[in-house]
Amino acid sequence: MVGVDPDPAKLWPQAAARVTAATGTRGATGGATAHADTRALTAEALVAHCGALLEAVADQCVAAKLQLACFERLGAAGWDALERVAALARQAGLLVIADGKRGDVPTTAQAYAEALFGGGSGPFGAYPGLGADAATLNPLLGRDALEPLVAAAAASGGGCFVLVRTSNPGAAELQDQPATEPLRLRLARLVRELGEPHTQDGLSLVGAVCGATRPDLLGELRKAMPATPFLLPGVGAQGGSAQALRAALSEHPASAIVTASRTIADAWRVLGGDPATAAARAAAQLRSETWP
Repeated sequence: MVGVDPDPAKLWPQAAARVTAATGTRGATGGATAHADTRALTAEALVAHCGALLEAVADQCVAAKLQLACFERLGAAGWDALERVAALARQAGLLVIADGKRGDVPTTAQAYAEALFGGGSGPFGAYPGLGADAATLNPLLGRDALEPLVAAAAASGGGCFVLVRTSNPGAAELQDQPATEPLRLRLARLVRELGEPHTQDGLSLVGAVCGATRPDLLGELRKAMPATPFLLPGVGAQGGSAQALRAALSEHPASAIVTASRTIADAWRVLGGDPATAAARAAAQLRSETWP
């Protein structure tokens, strides 16, 4: 799976060039137009960047994980860009995973659920949501903060991935404590229980985010969540290795999804040449390492 985490300061060069050609507005280094809506222009460049990235790697991936914060920092223009990129991912035949790590008191969780999945209704009728196939969730507030999102995912035919053991270095401070029954195992139990009513053919729609940066923990977590699909971030730029993830797999062919972001999108900075060609090469390499 390709992670789509666009940084406005590190877009592929052709993305900004495409917007410049379409609008006649030069970038800051070329003398920005005084009244240019920089958020709207940057959002257009994000769409161009993400569209080119998805086109380059679609035949090597099963899904696109869209990091919501990377779009939301541009305000309304960013959310519009997010919806357009989600549509481009679907057109490329990819599943869309909304990576926002949502989780809040039940009424707020319901609002998140409507935004990410099937929408809701108001005085003027129904309004659509993002239509994501899955979303990442934060379990810190407990079971009732997750239930509206799990229900919305189930109603839309989608799924979700709950944070269990994340890939960042600071995760150990909380998720691996206390030593007698670390938080990661309590979260794993919660994920298993939430998923039990939503399990078919040996696979639950409630998945778990388990970092590839700690492969030594994956066997333990797989034992605790035998029917849970794992989302495995951290391969590549964060130091995780696809070859070390065998313990995360079960007999089900969809038991685990490996995701990489910068390793693919920024491959051209290492390999040189055309960014799209480099991204395709990096995605193909990751696929071959994951599923030899």
